[in-house]
Amino acid sequence: MPKKGHTEEQIIAALKQYESGEKVTDICRKLSVSQASFYAWKKQYAGLGVQELRELRQLREENSRLKRLVADLSLDRQILQEIVSKKTVKPRQRCRLARWIGRHTG
Repeated sequence: MPKKGHTEEQIIAALKQYESGEKVTDICRKLSVSQASFYAWKKQYAGLGVQELRELRQLREENSRLKRLVADLSLDRQILQEIVSKKTVKPRQRCRLARWIGRHTG
């Protein structure tokens, strides 16, 4: 089921409205969300400003990029270990290996 999704900036703005004294029911009606969603947002984003939110988003993106990089390198290492563990490398395999190394090292 697709998520309707509100941007994090919208969520922060809604929380600021709440902090300034606006009623939760009014805020939820404007955003078309349930009160449970609002309180989940409050729990997750309490005390965050827009700048902190941007930094958090950048850290999450960098973390996911690094995780993908580690996964790729682990796979490369496993493939190379399998190749090295074989006693002999046939000429055809050597050509494939050279092409593979050229694509993945450069």
